[in-house]
Amino acid sequence: MPFLSVMQTYFRGERIESLYLLVPYGLACLAFAAVAVRAERNAFGWGIAVPFVLLGLIGVGVGGGVGLRTDAQVAELTVKLEQSPEALLAVERPRMAQVNRNWPITLGGYLLFIVLGAGLRFGLHADWAQGLGIGLLFFGASGLIIDGFAERRAKVYTEALESLAKERGVP
Repeated sequence: MPFLSVMQTYFRGERIESLYLLVPYGLACLAFAAVAVRAERNAFGWGIAVPFVLLGLIGVGVGGGVGLRTDAQVAELTVKLEQSPEALLAVERPRMAQVNRNWPITLGGYLLFIVLGAGLRFGLHADWAQGLGIGLLFFGASGLIIDGFAERRAKVYTEALESLAKERGVP
């Protein structure tokens, strides 16, 4: 597949995931937090609401930010590809190297949320801890799902960047 097609597919996936998954997901998390507090006016409701508020704000903020910047980013990279593929490689290879270096940390963080969530849910009897535990379990599992897609897109795009570098004789 030509590099331009791979690049467009990568960023189309970023935009779709951001605007059509993360933003609605974030809004749903915020709505769920409001319902949890309204339905359970106690420590359990607040315990579960806190991670859902944070998750909702992250979903709306990150999803909106990435989704809205993607078209301009693709346009800029397309111009670089046409004018100087080496200039594109000089920008995208280090960026994607950093993205790929961050996956183990990010995925480990989600696993930590799952372990902490399970510990709070099953290890403590306080209502706030059980609610918080459920929220952390959901946060960790959701992150693994969402970033599972992103990690796979990043791998394909990184391989295409490396192939382009090899074609262009860029070390």
